[in-house]
Amino acid sequence: MVQAARELLAVRSPLDAELMVSDMVGAWWGRRVRSGDVEQVLGEGLVDYAAKAGTPASLTLLICLAYLGTARQGAKAEGAALAMMESGVARPGWADRVGAVKPAGCYVSRDAYGDQDTVICTFAYRYGDGGEQGTDRHALVVVVDYNMNGMARDAWVSSQVDKLIEQARAEAAGNPMLLFEEIEPQQARALLDSAMKATREPKTPPPVSDSYSAYHAFARARLKALPPGRKRPAPLHIEAPYSRERRAMLAAEFLASDAAEHLSDPSAASRCADHIIEYGCERDFGRPLRVSPTKCETFLLDWLPRKVMLSVAEQEAMPHVLSAWARFAAHRTGLPEQGLKATLDAVWEATAKFPEAYRDPTSFGLDRPLLERLLPDGDLSALARRVFAFPYLQGTHGDVELDKLNPADEADRRILLEIDHDGVIDQEHLAWHEEIATRLWEGDPPQLWEAAQRLLDLGHDRHDVLHVLIEIAERIGGDPDELAAALDDIADIPDEI
Repeated sequence: MVQAARELLAVRSPLDAELMVSDMVGAWWGRRVRSGDVEQVLGEGLVDYAAKAGTPASLTLLICLAYLGTARQGAKAEGAALAMMESGVARPGWADRVGAVKPAGCYVSRDAYGDQDTVICTFAYRYGDGGEQGTDRHALVVVVDYNMNGMARDAWVSSQVDKLIEQARAEAAGNPMLLFEEIEPQQARALLDSAMKATREPKTPPPVSDSYSAYHAFARARLKALPPGRKRPAPLHIEAPYSRERRAMLAAEFLASDAAEHLSDPSAASRCADHIIEYGCERDFGRPLRVSPTKCETFLLDWLPRKVMLSVAEQEAMPHVLSAWARFAAHRTGLPEQGLKATLDAVWEATAKFPEAYRDPTSFGLDRPLLERLLPDGDLSALARRVFAFPYLQGTHGDVELDKLNPADEADRRILLEIDHDGVIDQEHLAWHEEIATRLWEGDPPQLWEAAQRLLDLGHDRHDVLHVLIEIAERIGGDPDELAAALDDIADIPDEI
């Protein structure tokens, strides 16, 4: 990378240099290294290496990294660059203008479904002592996807600012499914801060475009040029939070509406409506009335099969309830007719796939009473980790009837763990087993079960895996971030365990 930085000496503008270095550091964005944080190992490592090189190219690289890097990288790069300049290392004339930009206007293009926002933030480099806007106008474009937890999934930069904005206006003017408007820079910053944070959060590589990594550092730096404002949750067009009472009232309004009059099983329809509302409130930024083809497909074929234990009646009713909900919600929100038709078509196509996508856990040989003990909250995604934590829940052990013990109850949980060890276990060690079992039951932190699965996949015994988790939890103590990081680093069981 330091050798490649020689190309920076040939560019003519700070914008070109910033984009080149952003592309360069994007090579490791989203990656993981076993020896620590990738931004520290590779990013700060690059800063140290460039500082030792002491060449004009490495100085130019450091100047760009001081603006584009993380806070730690930026501070180190700035200090190293100042030291090199004091020693007389030459730099290009444009180097003093790196990052010296002012926002010139922010816009958003949003679809009528509310699936995504395309945010356009325009900038220009300052010139003169008064900081006036100069040449090199450019636009940062970021696509925010609300069907992917509000993450930024694409980004690019355009120097054709006027053409870009006029094209977006023209598309919205001729399409009732699009809206284009100017927004305050503070709103744009709050929205994009939230979106880029959501993109960073997944432990697995997020489903972003191939070009996102190349523009990530540039976008992160440009957001700092926007004025901070009152933090607002994304998206901009959310409603007030839904309380439990408001959710119940919404469900009642739906069941009493014309859209739901053809539903033959009111009890199953009511429970299905509760799940639809829960998904909209918990996974879609408090928007249960938002419907779209993608949202309905994701709900029916992805979220439900992973998260919710449905009865047979609910499995049969759910696609029909979802279609009725789409009609009800579209009427309430004013979704154009063509949007409702596309949504209903998507639900119809997904309905044929739903029986295969939703595998009733009873089909795997687990009886419903056992499932109800393991999933009192109906969270189907918790089944595997709870079975791992409490494998003995049926039959008898001595004079104890396991079918009558409730793993959600603290006293019964301790009995089950004692039985798991045939009663031969000291109380301190039992307490740690109880700690791990409770964390697995609650899924807190999620890295605990992820680490357990990696070790099980390597063929390790269940009790050995539990003892590794106990050793880490005991060593780390109560710091949740350190515990999550330590669990993330587990690749195998050490020989001494």
